[in-house]
Amino acid sequence: MAEPPRQLPLALPVTVAHGRDDYVVSRSNRAAFELVTAAQWPSDVMVLIGPEGAGKTHLAAVLAEVADGAVIAAAALAALDPLGLAGRTVIVEDAGEGVDERALFHLFNVVRQHGGRCLVTARRPPAEWSTRLADLASRLRAATPIELGLPDDPLLEAVLGKLFADRQIAVDPAVLAYLARRMERSFAAAVRLVEALDREALAAKGPITRTMAGAVLARDRGDEPEPPGLDEAASTANNPS
Repeated sequence: MAEPPRQLPLALPVTVAHGRDDYVVSRSNRAAFELVTAAQWPSDVMVLIGPEGAGKTHLAAVLAEVADGAVIAAAALAALDPLGLAGRTVIVEDAGEGVDERALFHLFNVVRQHGGRCLVTARRPPAEWSTRLADLASRLRAATPIELGLPDDPLLEAVLGKLFADRQIAVDPAVLAYLARRMERSFAAAVRLVEALDREALAAKGPITRTMAGAVLARDRGDEPEPPGLDEAASTANNPS
């Protein structure tokens, strides 16, 4: 029997939202979220530390939204006039080994002298940066560290559900749980996975099922998909074509 024709999916642009209402809070990131968005910080400089894909950029964007903060790439610090940011909330993104130490130290001084505050995001703790400027190393040791780990299963399920909802796609919770347990543990991976499944479902003119999810995951990893289980039947029943 011939396969039904597959519709050619259109590559429609989808903007990843980084607003406060788009940030999903769960047990794995609640402490970091509450500390970063608090009205009062324990110190004027905090360092948000976490691996790639942990959601540092999104949480920094939330702070920028709620505090009218200024976001500066660490690589652009040398060209920055920190006096123009006096008294504000400043976010320095992706700092670490090789950061312009004098520029960062100057920014910290302006923050302290003018009643501002600074959030620095980094993949590794400052103690691992091999900082040569002693005064900067001292300031970094005095900063409040915030650890942000990779998302847990409940958070990934919630994020996947929201990403699908943003595309106006209803997906059975069993499929979301299946994906969360097996996918790469990062928000960037969730965005890529949702995009791939959206295109697959459009091409197949059908719902997103566990079999489809398994095939897309397997293709991403380069291995064989798992056979369908009971949650596949439930997904099909709840998402009729």
